[in-house]
Amino acid sequence: MSTLKLSKTAEKSKDPGVQIGDLIMLKLPSGEIKGIKLENTIINIGKVGSFHANELIGHPYGLSYEIKEKKLFILPTRSVEEVEDTDATNELINDGEFVQPLTADEILALRKTGAHASEIIKKQIEQHANYSLKTEYSKDKYRKRKEAKYAKFFTTIEPTLFNVCEYWFLKDQSRIRDLRMDSLSQVLNLGNIRPGGRYLAVDEVSGLLVAGILERLGGEGKLITICNSDSPPAYPILDYMNFESAISSSLTSLNWATAEEDYLPVLPPSQLPDDELKSERQKSRLNKRKAISDILNDTREELFAGEFDSLIVCSEYDPYSIIDRLSPYLAGSASVVVHSPYSQILVELQAKLRNLPEYLSPSITETWLRRYQVLPGRTHPMMAMSGSGGFVLHAIKMRVDFMTYAVNLAQVLQI
Repeated sequence: MSTLKLSKTAEKSKDPGVQIGDLIMLKLPSGEIKGIKLENTIINIGKVGSFHANELIGHPYGLSYEIKEKKLFILPTRSVEEVEDTDATNELINDGEFVQPLTADEILALRKTGAHASEIIKKQIEQHANYSLKTEYSKDKYRKRKEAKYAKFFTTIEPTLFNVCEYWFLKDQSRIRDLRMDSLSQVLNLGNIRPGGRYLAVDEVSGLLVAGILERLGGEGKLITICNSDSPPAYPILDYMNFESAISSSLTSLNWATAEEDYLPVLPPSQLPDDELKSERQKSRLNKRKAISDILNDTREELFAGEFDSLIVCSEYDPYSIIDRLSPYLAGSASVVVHSPYSQILVELQAKLRNLPEYLSPSITETWLRRYQVLPGRTHPMMAMSGSGGFVLHAIKMRVDFMTYAVNLAQVLQI
């Protein structure tokens, strides 16, 4: 049971269901998950069919829908039922035509006549020569395999951090640098992410790290990300979380150049004498420039004021150079957390931090995850799983004045 309490802002932002403009995930019969932007249009999901987006509005996530003539019908929820084994075996194997005399052309003809998927599957079962010889487990697998091929239904998936992380891990593991859900949870816990905190982050995992921090902040606190782009960085994973503006407003960004204290931003003029203003459009453009300039200056001032609670890094660049650059802005007892898919990078970083007295207990951990199939009478580990979710280094940054006191005390005790 989770002990994390959401802030009032986060509780209010919880949407009662699917809303227009959301980016939703659909689980298809084949097991594939597809991300779709929900707009007031016809949504096409390939061979499964198409439907109008309005039919999903207001419905809770987790429901299964069947598509019939571009209309959605809610399917009843399936429960896990006890499956009793039989004395039947799967040892009898015959020629394919004899086992299943229903040809592909006959199946195609049935589909053209508008036959329901259940009717096609029923005919295949009736004409299957060895179906009665299968075990109950094998029969269940056979039916599911046929459903994945012929059925036209899908299930909406709630865009929680777990589901979004799992979706991207399966979709493009390298794009999020092997940051698996269990690794992300360890990073957030070691970083002590909580509502009202102030954090620095270097996110090069498509916004997955930023999404996790913003979800925990719940609109209360501050997150500054440092990136390479001149404009605000593109974090595509944030779109999947469907955050409201109250939560997204906690995020601001700087690039490495503007994060320098001696950097002088070169911006176009944001103010002109009234007699030079020629149109309302020009005035609006100047107001936008001024707003951008004010946000940049405010973010720089907040960064240079320091006293941040944590620094969290998920980057392909040398982590020591990032820590060396940003650690002056950390408060006393702040956490430094670095994730990397490669252990050697963190081993080298650990050796460097151990020689610096301001970092306490730099330690490396590897998260380990094993998935299980949990079904009546057939619970077992999954045969295919990801080998690793990467490695995590954690250290505590000490205040300079406290560190000086500790060194002096050590010298006195030695005397």
